[in-house]
Formats: sequence, C-alpha cells, structure tokens
Amino acid sequence: MDNNDILIRLRYALDIKDADMVRIFKLGDVDVTKEEVQKLLIKSKDSYYDNEFDDETEEEEENIKCHNSTLESFLNGLIIFKRGKQEPKPGQPEKPVMTIKKNGSVNNVLLKKVKIALALTSEDMLDILESAGVTVTKGELSAILRKEGHKNYMECGDKYARNFLKGLAIRYR
Repeated sequence: MDNNDILIRLRYALDIKDADMVRIFKLGDVDVTKEEVQKLLIKSKDSYYDNEFDDETEEEEENIKCHNSTLESFLNGLIIFKRGKQEPKPGQPEKPVMTIKKNGSVNNVLLKKVKIALALTSEDMLDILESAGVTVTKGELSAILRKEGHKNYMECGDKYARNFLKGLAIRYR
C-alpha cells in the first residue's frame, strides 16, 4: 500500500471533503491547492501492479506522488484539525519531529497519529480492527504503537493498516 492509497482510504473512511483536505495539509505546514489534493488522491499505477514494472518513463502527469514527509504532514494536520492546536511546552520544538524514517514505519506512524487525532483508546482500535475481520492481541497492538528502536517494537504490515482503515470506514461512515 503506497502513501497515495493511504490518503485515499483515510479520506474515504473519515469522509473528509476536498476543502477540508486543503485545510488539514495547511495545518501540517504543506501548502496545496484543491487541484493538487485531487491529483494526490489518484491511485498510482504501481499500486495496481505491486511494483512489477519499475518503468517510470510512462509516469502519468495527472498523478502526484505522495512522499513520506507529505503524508506525515497531513497526519500532523489531521491531529490539529480534530483536536486543536497545542502550545509547545518549554524546550519542545515548535514543529513536530518527522517520525517516518523509512518506508517500513509508515503504517506504524499512520496508526499512532490516527489514534491520537481521533482520541481512540487501545480498546477502540482493537474493536475497529475486529470489525474489519482481523483479530489482534493487546500485546501486538502495543508493539505496533511503540517507538521505532524499542526492544518490543513490531513493524505494522499493510494487512493491519488496510484493515484498520477499512474498520474506520465501517465505524465512521
């Protein structure tokens, strides 16, 4: 699952309008227009073919690739959009530190930030995953939500992230 796909699924699950998407990006310190948001919400070719062909010469112009920093800025903006701006404590940086260090941690950061934005408890997250047909133990969820580098950290696979977004759609639509 690529970042464009995550944006598409998250937008659908939470029923976010284009104008709100622009506002959320702006809250995350990324200036985009409504047209750019619509181009971000187009599925990329490689999400259809599972990277079978790495021929980037035929890249379509109507699609804008969503990079890790763009996705994380959107998630930060979603937290502010849903919960309000929080004043930084003394000694805390003005802007949140980017936590997506590699492509493998994208799903973990997605789950953490959506949990924060929607004020979900671990029980809520387990219920959401269960409504999508995936059974996860509290220990597994705890390992997924840990900081990368922690001894019990577990990388979140696409299956969990996809089903979490599916469960969100069931719950919020």
